[in-house]
Amino acid sequence: MSEFSLTPTELADFQRNGYAGPFTLYEPEEMAEHWSRQRLRLLDRSNAVYQDTEAISQGTNISNYDRHLDNEFLAEHIARPEIVHRVASILGEDVICWRSEFFPKHPGDEGTDWHQADTFANAGGEPQIVWDEDREYGGTITVWTAFTEANTETACLQFIPGTHRQMFYDETLGMHYDPEANQNKTKNGVARGFFGYDYRQLQIDPDWSPDESKAVSMEMRPGQFIVFWSTLMHASHGHLGKTQQMRMGFAGRYVPASVHVYPGLSEIHEYGGRISLENYGCVLVSGEDKFRRNRLLTHTTTGVPLGKS
Repeated sequence: MSEFSLTPTELADFQRNGYAGPFTLYEPEEMAEHWSRQRLRLLDRSNAVYQDTEAISQGTNISNYDRHLDNEFLAEHIARPEIVHRVASILGEDVICWRSEFFPKHPGDEGTDWHQADTFANAGGEPQIVWDEDREYGGTITVWTAFTEANTETACLQFIPGTHRQMFYDETLGMHYDPEANQNKTKNGVARGFFGYDYRQLQIDPDWSPDESKAVSMEMRPGQFIVFWSTLMHASHGHLGKTQQMRMGFAGRYVPASVHVYPGLSEIHEYGGRISLENYGCVLVSGEDKFRRNRLLTHTTTGVPLGKS
């Protein structure tokens, strides 16, 4: 067991509920200092791996995928042992980080739809991660870090524990991107959307709806992170606008090194944008790459070493 591995009790809880945490990585004051500096540096996209102007869309800005490949702080963050040891205790020793994303919520923003993600074909229509057929699970381990306050008034995450073993959505059905039509739709009494999509279009049973009476709100202080299966039913509250501070979450996504990432794809088309994978690569954060199925990057675009810390 490594220093920050989940304990047997934590691992049993994770297998039952589909999530573990929150855990503290940075103290709130330390996180505030980091975010104050990094948000300015991130405005400079000259070294980002996705330069495509087509990537900038109305729903979510997919040009901001994978900024750990050019930003030194994020490069270190996705490989922090406090994160990686816990992820490896779930996935096994050989682990890659295949994506990172920002999830902002501005004052007044709607909540995020309830959803699950297995292959991440949900928005683009083509699988982005594919596990070997003999594996019990698909999906990815998501490590979501609160860079700012995340509570029920500023759009914290919501989970329905224990739902990670059954998919209620079929990602092959396809969703229609229409940010105007899909904004602030009321669902079970709550205004929600999915970055220009309506996630209900993927429901296996059109008449089904999630049992929100079992939902838990994952409030986190700045600098805390939570670990969960992407196949867990999850959503977010809306930002009530009682503060002018936005909520910013940063998600690192991890899979075993044996998983095929972006199989057969050279571009991603989703959320009304497009990015080329020409300069993309995964990052080995634990163990070895015995499979050599994915392109790995060892340095950021600015020459900072990536991976195991």
